Amino acid sequence: MVLRWQLLATVVASLLSGWIAGVHGAVSAALGGAICISAGLIFALVASKSSKRSAGEALIWALRAEGIRLVLMVVLLWLVLATYPDVVVAGLIGSFIVSVLIFAMAAFVREA
Repeated sequence: MVLRWQLLATVVASLLSGWIAGVHGAVSAALGGAICISAGLIFALVASKSSKRSAGEALIWALRAEGIRLVLMVVLLWLVLATYPDVVVAGLIGSFIVSVLIFAMAAFVREA
């Protein structure tokens, strides 16, 4: 469910940024959303590796997954900013922030 909202928000941000700043704006916004989405997928993969024998072990795996997610987001943001000369920073960061907020709200979402 959260992944769908992140994808939808990324598409909307890309369309809006593309309308305002052109092709590079759309690509920048798409990259911003993709950074958070990919880091979230890695988070889920790492967190699911826990055998969950105890609450403490599950917490350790969740914290490990969160640390990996944060490092991956910083590295990917740096990579985009360092290698994409025509990046539209407002589109990149705006889409990234919206996607991060949607991920953070996942704890409050209940599947219907």
